[in-house]
Amino acid sequence: MSSIAVPAVAPSRRAWVTDLPVLLVAVVWGASYLAAKGITTTQTVLAVLVLRFAVVLPVLVVAGRRRLRALGAAQWRGAGLLGLVLGAIFLVETYGVVHTSATNAGLIISLTMIFTPLAEAAVTRVGPPRAFLAAAGLSVTGVMLLTQGGGFTAPSTGDLLMLVAALARTVHVLLMARIKSVQEADSLSLTTVQLGSAVAVFALLAAVPGTGEAPWTVAAGFGVREWGGLLFLSVFCTLFAFFVQMWSVRRTSPSRVGLLLGTEPLWAAAAGIAIGGERLGVLGAAGAALVLAGTAWGRRAVTPAAPRTAPAPPATPAAP
Repeated sequence: MSSIAVPAVAPSRRAWVTDLPVLLVAVVWGASYLAAKGITTTQTVLAVLVLRFAVVLPVLVVAGRRRLRALGAAQWRGAGLLGLVLGAIFLVETYGVVHTSATNAGLIISLTMIFTPLAEAAVTRVGPPRAFLAAAGLSVTGVMLLTQGGGFTAPSTGDLLMLVAALARTVHVLLMARIKSVQEADSLSLTTVQLGSAVAVFALLAAVPGTGEAPWTVAAGFGVREWGGLLFLSVFCTLFAFFVQMWSVRRTSPSRVGLLLGTEPLWAAAAGIAIGGERLGVLGAAGAALVLAGTAWGRRAVTPAAPRTAPAPPATPAAP
């Protein structure tokens, strides 16, 4: 009997060994919206972004220095362009988080899973399945209700910024799939160059008078709580998340990784409500449920069309 039972248990344990770190990435990504909201104001967005990525960038450079030297000129240009788009995403997302709730931010940004297949269908002129279109409509309806938790009013500035960020994420994904020079670059080098480009943009913008407080001024004013939030965003939401993705896609399927990471909006809502004390209201709760249902349904609707040997999802740092 033991010889029969052991093989059945071992695969399950091995699956959990791989799945649990990926699930933890989704959890910390979900919590990242609340963490960013807790340490960022309109005047410190650029400074916090500079500090956040300046902490992890040297680690990535040291870890991937040999691969960085192997990149060709076209790969550097392609990755640099992606870095500019990535920087724009982080800017819009972080400003959005400042002006909306962490719950709304995490749920609205999940619309990227809906926007990306729609954009790809527009580019390739191959229409998505009807089930996916229905799921997209469900998600959009959910966002409309989500932003009306206190009654029917105009969406907040933060809600609109998060919607723009979701569209920008879609552009980033499409560019990664279509810039041929970066398709053969390894994930570590690609991410390092992208982050380097983004940090350079943040630093240049922070140096412009009137764009907010300087990074060193913000760093000097941080207390234990603020430094804890910054290190959480840097170490766990960026460095830990990146290396877990690289590790996991070599041990399980990209679809499984994507499914686990797709739970991020659930954790964003949980963190915002349980820790941040946020309240959705009846309309907001209904909207959140529709967003989650729509994105999950949409993911399943487009899965059959994906090739069985689909490439692993790109390892990029999480928002905001």
